[in-house]
Amino acid sequence: MGLFGSISGKEVDAFAKSLARELAERLPPAQAPRSSQTRRLDAALDDICRKALAFKQQNRLGVYKTARLGNTFRWELAALGYEERFTEDATQYLVVRIAPRR
Repeated sequence: MGLFGSISGKEVDAFAKSLARELAERLPPAQAPRSSQTRRLDAALDDICRKALAFKQQNRLGVYKTARLGNTFRWELAALGYEERFTEDATQYLVVRIAPRR
């Protein structure tokens, strides 16, 4: 697999942004922190993680492109208006689930 993977950074960025926009459609920024929405949030994040893992495996993302996916996802969530705490937590949730297992 290597460090870099077989896909361009622009393609990784586009995919990460699409994941963030999907989350925003399913759970808009104004609703994200509400504890009454935790089931919806968990379901949305689980779906996004499954898609990201499939993308990673299909495109053989290396270490750097996996990190790029997480960073782009984070910055897109911030640009969409999510609070910083939510942005960090959602990104960590994603990155932990797609990180290589040791």
